[in-house]
Amino acid sequence: MKYFTTINDIKSAEFLISEALKLKKNPFGFSQLGKNKTLGIIFMNPSLRTRLSTQKAAQNLGMNTVVMNFNQEGWALEYEDGAIMNGNTVEHIKDAAAVMGTYCDIIAIRCFPSLKNKQEDYSEKILLQFMKYCNKPVISLESATLHPLQSLADVMTIEENKPGNKKPKVVLTWAPHIKPLPQAVANSFCEWIKQSDVEFVIAHPEGYELSEDFTHGVSISNNQNEALAKADFVYVKNWSAFNDYGAMPEVKENWLLNENKMSLTNNAFLMHCLPVRRNVEVIDSLLDNNKSLILNQADNRVFAAQAVLKQILESNYNVSEQINNTKLEIELCNS
Repeated sequence: MKYFTTINDIKSAEFLISEALKLKKNPFGFSQLGKNKTLGIIFMNPSLRTRLSTQKAAQNLGMNTVVMNFNQEGWALEYEDGAIMNGNTVEHIKDAAAVMGTYCDIIAIRCFPSLKNKQEDYSEKILLQFMKYCNKPVISLESATLHPLQSLADVMTIEENKPGNKKPKVVLTWAPHIKPLPQAVANSFCEWIKQSDVEFVIAHPEGYELSEDFTHGVSISNNQNEALAKADFVYVKNWSAFNDYGAMPEVKENWLLNENKMSLTNNAFLMHCLPVRRNVEVIDSLLDNNKSLILNQADNRVFAAQAVLKQILESNYNVSEQINNTKLEIELCNS
């Protein structure tokens, strides 16, 4: 595995979930795997869980980490081929990404969409140019269209909490928000949950349809109450419109998740990727009770990232030789 940007980059979601759950039980079992390897973590947008969990995951594997908030600390980048750079851009992506690849063994990058140009955002222009020019394995820490590390942590969380042998019902429900947000988390969750043995339903108001590239074959409802009936897991998330790209069509119904709506479920677990606008998307009492999995999801972000890093290290570097050399060094020191 050289890239982790979508579920299509891996051979088996089931295997990767299993790997992540094993690492959760033994976080330091492969602490020599990343010795003398550097993970470059590039943020073009704010982050809390993604930043801390990815750093911790790398450190659990013995890696060095270099973090850069590129939107604040880097030069303004040019992405157009053949551009005459006599304007505001200072450095071309060809040069910047190549330099990062020189310094780092794996690059992890977070880059949000503009929500202004659908074609440009859904072409994953920034992510793909980093992948093209850095010449090193690349992990998406969220792109314009997908957030695979979040989704891996989400399906881990469902796997840990699913009821017995019963096929659980999982509902992804749209929630209100004060500003337009990307579709990335919802798109990505669709990709991953469709690979799981669950009954999956998406609930959203009219006008908030997601791309059919991700929802094809999924049951979709514009009636939140009907969708929530008998649910075992309720994942709350806001996203802006895909068709009227980046817009926030007016919603007259009350889509705030509250106790009355949750009473329709099968005493469901509550999920949210965080950060959450409390009492706008979902009420406090649901977020703070013992059926809330929001902190479990956040905790699992570490082991999701660790499983991906482990796979990339094992696939792209001679780590067995490296571990043997480390053992030899220890033996020589002890002799």
